[in-house]
Amino acid sequence: MPFDPDRVRTVTFDSYSTLVDVEAAEAALADRVPDPEPVSRLWRSRSLAYTFVANAIDAYQPFYEMNRDALTYALAAHDVDISTGERDEILAVYHELEVFDDVRSGIERLREGGYEPYVLSNGNPEMLDSMVEHAGIGDLVAGTISADEVETFKPAAELYRHGAARTGTPIDEVVHVTAGWFDVLGASHAGMQAVRLDRKGTPWEPFAGDPDLTVESIHEVADALGV
Repeated sequence: MPFDPDRVRTVTFDSYSTLVDVEAAEAALADRVPDPEPVSRLWRSRSLAYTFVANAIDAYQPFYEMNRDALTYALAAHDVDISTGERDEILAVYHELEVFDDVRSGIERLREGGYEPYVLSNGNPEMLDSMVEHAGIGDLVAGTISADEVETFKPAAELYRHGAARTGTPIDEVVHVTAGWFDVLGASHAGMQAVRLDRKGTPWEPFAGDPDLTVESIHEVADALGV
């Protein structure tokens, strides 16, 4: 089904990979790891895998703890031996990840166009507070909605339904903007429209339907909504 801008009242955004660049975490590894790229990739993929498994076996813990476990595994898998303090310093980079260039100006357009932007994320509240502050969008977003509130991660429908309820918007009048393929599918399955934000030209996952719209920047979301 094509994207229907007339249905949209509220815009929700994913956080990590959508508003801030998780690949920037690689820089925090560079001083301590001989080859940081594969460690960074394994860290991120394991972190997501843990959230999927947690949903399936009801083993929720806050996303920051998931991230810590994933980093511990990634370092061990690459035979990197560092202290707990150093590991925690690497982990802390999630509080100050690099913000994508279009974030502030794009969200500002949506806000000025009459749309209420929210952040809907796996991140726990402390992570989201620091991300919003670091991104400089506290005056633009209407609020942050954390998986911690329902102790369930994406792509479970419960989190998207909770998000819509928190915004006070019927779920079919929400559009969710995200770089995560599983997040696109989760939002669509729950009843939202889903926009894939693909800044890096990566192929789409073919197994479970297409996004309602694919864009390369938040400004293209604003264009599609006519603001």
